[in-house]
Amino acid sequence: MRWLRYSVQGKIFTGYLKDEWLHAVEGAPWGDWQKINITHALTEVRIEVPVIPRTFYAAGLNYVKHIKEVAQSKGESAVIPGAADVGYRAVNALLQHDGDVIIPADAGEKIHYEAELVVVIGKEAKNISEKDALSCIFGYTIGNDVSERDWQKVDRTFFRSKNCDTFKPMGPWIDTDFKIQGAKTRVTVNNVETIEFDTDAMLFDIATFISRTSRYATLYPGDVMWMGTDGTSPNIKGGDVVEIEITGLGKLRNRFIKATA
Repeated sequence: MRWLRYSVQGKIFTGYLKDEWLHAVEGAPWGDWQKINITHALTEVRIEVPVIPRTFYAAGLNYVKHIKEVAQSKGESAVIPGAADVGYRAVNALLQHDGDVIIPADAGEKIHYEAELVVVIGKEAKNISEKDALSCIFGYTIGNDVSERDWQKVDRTFFRSKNCDTFKPMGPWIDTDFKIQGAKTRVTVNNVETIEFDTDAMLFDIATFISRTSRYATLYPGDVMWMGTDGTSPNIKGGDVVEIEITGLGKLRNRFIKATA
């Protein structure tokens, strides 16, 4: 099942998609919900960010090829992490499918995408084992972890480089039936493919990240965990359109706009 948050004339709904029609519900998709007598055609709505999380977790370097390429770009030897690194991103940075990523006027030229699988938590979890970790997942969506690399090098935190408004496109929906096995992640810039990788070629898998995170921080329904990326991005400029597709999950599309002030 595919779940969306969407708006019609400014009013936001939650609903599930069936045969290109959205069926609105009351309640959270991962909780007790009831169908209400409101339907909309998918083509008639504005798709919103599929969930506004209580906490926004992000996997650190989690694909070996990406780790090696990042190290090479710095003239350093690659250091492969020995444990799953968990970080945070800012909820204010979330952006809906088809929304415009705004590149700040004082940003440099190294604006990069990072195509990521996103895990959506469906039930509270604390100290959950790797064996049971997948049981707390509600579904999956797609994320684009936009970065400004010059700021990333000089700032002591990721405040600007990762967390500017609109720097975290996510969507278009949450799919409860997605299977990672055999899935491919593909990115195109202006309809030209720039990268493809096996979505499940992670250094540390989803269960490892969930279990490790829950050891120190309680996971709550609606929390999201972005699972990292592979490969490297070209410099993205104003006017470019980036599309991220994950097999069986859908496609996230966003245009980049350079601010003038």
